[in-house]
Amino acid sequence: MKLRLIGVNHRTAPVEVRERFAIPESRLPDALQSLCKYPGISEGLILSTCNRVEFLAHPENGSEADLRGFIRQYFSVDPTDFEKYLYEYHDDDAVRHIFRVASSLDSMIVGEPQILGQMKDAYTAARSVGAVNSRLDALVTRAFAVAKRVRSETQIGTSAVSVASVAVELAKKIFGELSGKVVYLVGAGKMSELAARHLLAHGAEQIMVANRTYQKAQDMAEAFGGQAVLFEQLYDTVDKADIIISSTGAPHFIFRREHGEAFLHRRKNRPMFFIDIAVPRDIDPEMNKLDGIFVYDIDDLQQVASRHIDDRRREADRAEAIVTDEVHRFEERLKTLSVVPTIVSLQQHMEDIRQAEIERARGKLGPLTPDQEQALDAITRGIVNKVLHTPITTLKTAAKDPEAGTLIAVIRRMFNLRGSKEEN
Repeated sequence: MKLRLIGVNHRTAPVEVRERFAIPESRLPDALQSLCKYPGISEGLILSTCNRVEFLAHPENGSEADLRGFIRQYFSVDPTDFEKYLYEYHDDDAVRHIFRVASSLDSMIVGEPQILGQMKDAYTAARSVGAVNSRLDALVTRAFAVAKRVRSETQIGTSAVSVASVAVELAKKIFGELSGKVVYLVGAGKMSELAARHLLAHGAEQIMVANRTYQKAQDMAEAFGGQAVLFEQLYDTVDKADIIISSTGAPHFIFRREHGEAFLHRRKNRPMFFIDIAVPRDIDPEMNKLDGIFVYDIDDLQQVASRHIDDRRREADRAEAIVTDEVHRFEERLKTLSVVPTIVSLQQHMEDIRQAEIERARGKLGPLTPDQEQALDAITRGIVNKVLHTPITTLKTAAKDPEAGTLIAVIRRMFNLRGSKEEN
């Protein structure tokens, strides 16, 4: 399969670079449509999370799918300015990468389950605007199956260190214990919800939720038995919390140094712990310079999580072996599928000839009895099957051969089959 993938992630680029390419959920349909309209691209998928932004494309026939050109056009930036942060995969390497991402082997926290849900959301968004069709559909749905196999055949998920558990670990270092602490969610996202649940399970007492859509804040607050806050009241109420988890998707900082100074003044300098899991970031790093305010962004959480990697390395190795096996299987299946259009065309071509000859025979023989009709059909069908046996068997056997394309072209020319073969 012809594939192109380009992106940045938590390993190749710091958060200040990732946020430059981040695409909020509200803009994703437009970005997908722009991607598929870009010259040389027939199908596309965009995965944009706090830890990665990736563009996947299936090129049109004979095209190279210039994804750097798309980045230049869509973001109005020169990709060469970010070259050291970008990674690019083609064809089978892109298949392997997609399988690894879905299986959480390329995640900041290996084994975390959120990435699979994020990939499914990206797939749904792409399908909804017609950006994903047969080729990418086969790849992405297979990636989901690979992730399921990894989960069922390894223990990679059972020992995973999540963003939520890292947040608890850091909060305990700051406050000693979490008993009686108030947690404030700014933005009602899934990651924030998971972190809040973990903090409550470890002793935090109360949850407050502010979201630009007040109904979402109410829904999440109700789930926790907490308090919903109008977003307009954010700066007047945040100082009531000890731990603030922010993930709004805003294009600019929503908490700056002057806000932190005001919060500390109202709290009489009691410490505050800000967890910024938004990309672009919600919290100005300058706030971290204030005594009594502790700010951790998504890259800081990665550093804490990396201490636990050794505990999962063995299971990750087993998962990598599964991915390798699945990549091989996917490649073999695609090679077999590449001959199917020619086989179908060949069978239809010969059936058209058979039916035409039967009609000619009827004109010469006159009316036939039902038994004669059956005999004529059986004789002609048997002849066609014998004629087709060798070319079809040869096609199926040669499907995995590097020269299969040449054989397909020869047979199509030999039998005068119309239309071009499917690209793999």
